[in-house]
Amino acid sequence: MDETEFWEIVDSTRAAAGGDPEDHADLLVERLVRLDPDSVLDFARHFEARYNRAYRWDLWGAAAVLLGGASDDAFDYFRCWLIAQGREVFEGAVHDPDALAELLEDFDEEADGDGEDLGYAADEAYEQLTGVVAPDLGLPPQAAEPAGTPFGVDDDTALAERFPALWERFGPV
Repeated sequence: MDETEFWEIVDSTRAAAGGDPEDHADLLVERLVRLDPDSVLDFARHFEARYNRAYRWDLWGAAAVLLGGASDDAFDYFRCWLIAQGREVFEGAVHDPDALAELLEDFDEEADGDGEDLGYAADEAYEQLTGVVAPDLGLPPQAAEPAGTPFGVDDDTALAERFPALWERFGPV
């Protein structure tokens, strides 16, 4: 599976789910079980590589603005959700997290930003296909610390300064 096919699967299942992360995860599993096990593992590798790439301080800060705060787990689930928004949003956010203010049509912190189930979709599909747990993907492990310069992701002043567009559109009222 190449990168284009990976993003096509993400986009088509998101569109069919109407943007709902839980429905998206279910539809993603349904789509992946139509593939062979090796292709499901390829999809998982693409997903995991992007998940690890998004492990950045600046994206954690953007998640904190959008979610009204972001614990370790919340940031993990946010990265899954971010991948599920498709290539344009994902790449735009990795390049410039403040650009999420323009890339996202809307954002409801009650419904958006938590893609935990999306992170397990390939594992679930593989297990349904084979009856066994997916093997190690052979990718380097996630870095011990996020990339970039650390800052207080719970510091409203720092968040407003680093992400002016996001703060203006999605910050606390």
